[in-house]
Amino acid sequence: MAFTTYLRNKVLDDVLGTAAFTAPSTVYVGLFTSATGAAGGGTEVSGNGYTRKAIAFDVASAGASDNTSAVEFDTATGSWGTITHTALLDASTSGNMLMENALTASKAIASGDVFRFQAGEFDVTLT
Repeated sequence: MAFTTYLRNKVLDDVLGTAAFTAPSTVYVGLFTSATGAAGGGTEVSGNGYTRKAIAFDVASAGASDNTSAVEFDTATGSWGTITHTALLDASTSGNMLMENALTASKAIASGDVFRFQAGEFDVTLT
C-alpha cells in the first residue's frame, strides 16, 4: 500500500516536530472501482449494502503488518461493479484516505456476493 500525500505530510510533521499527528482510533478499509492515488480519489463503491469495514493490524515487524482477523463486507444487494483498488481511511464515511493500493486481481461483485479478506491477507509494507 502506498501512503497518500495526506498521510506522508502528517508523518513528516509528526517526526520533524512541527505538528503532532493523532492516529485514528479505528482504521477502515474501502473498496474502489477506479484508480486511487497519492491525492486520494478513485470511485468508492456506493449503495447496494456497501459500507466500509473496520480493520485491525498486527504490530509491525520488519516494516510490514497485516490484518489480525478476517474482514467481511455485507452481502451485496445489487452490483458493486468491479473492485480494482482498496484504501485505508480514518473514518467510516468521508474522512481522509491514508493508504491506497491496486488489487493484484480485480473482482466483480454481483448481487448476493460477499467480498472478504482472510486474516493475514491484507498486507501493509513500508519501504
